Amino acid sequence: MAEGVLEGRHALVTGGAQGLGAGMAQALAAAGAKVMIGDLQEDLARETAESIGALSTRLDVTDEGSWEGAIATTVEQLGGLDILVNNAGIEISGLIVDIDANDLKKMLEVNVLGTALGIKHGLRAMRPDGPAGNGGAIVNVSSVAATIAFPGIAGYSSTKSAVDRLTRVAAFEAGKLGFGVRVNCVYPGLVPTEMGQRLAVDMAALGLFGSPEAAVGAVVEQTPLGRLGEVNDMADAVVFLASDQARFITGIGLPVDGGMGM
Repeated sequence: MAEGVLEGRHALVTGGAQGLGAGMAQALAAAGAKVMIGDLQEDLARETAESIGALSTRLDVTDEGSWEGAIATTVEQLGGLDILVNNAGIEISGLIVDIDANDLKKMLEVNVLGTALGIKHGLRAMRPDGPAGNGGAIVNVSSVAATIAFPGIAGYSSTKSAVDRLTRVAAFEAGKLGFGVRVNCVYPGLVPTEMGQRLAVDMAALGLFGSPEAAVGAVVEQTPLGRLGEVNDMADAVVFLASDQARFITGIGLPVDGGMGM
């Protein structure tokens, strides 16, 4: 992604302490944006932020008050907010016949409620009468799991499908109400982050594949480009959707999955 395409922009990345979120924060900063990482892992978020020249703040995406505080801190310390990346999410594997209500509630709270609150407070901050008030872009992180049927992740798949629907409705409302905010989402494919590696182990433990390696092999086999995704693949897509290069794009789900979900 070209340097400087986000010069003068101000971004908040949720779940940015590690994994995909850290990569997205780094890519946004490299593209010229001032970046705030919002995460519950305060020490790790601070370390990640310092390594890329960003700032960090505590953020529990399931808590309304925490969102209000994080948005206010971002606007005050960065000087504005015109990019929000709703990346924070959790995945808990399990067979449908063994669904655990508490596990499903946790995923609903983080993946669906957390994203919905992020969109809410992002739009309120960026719209003309908001504390930032200059419009902008919201990028939500869904998953290829929202577009395919893959065993062992029914709860995760359903919550990431909800992220897609939230994105499209929010884009419509923001446009019709003149907020000046574009809302899109990305569908990342499997990336060997800590979460991705744990997913492969879970698939084997559930008896769906003979080994974690076999689970990964099944994903690669279903991917026309023949490999797993990399953090930079996902991060560059987020930078694109946040930039003026995507100025006439809103309400879409962008697959970044090597063709797996086609």
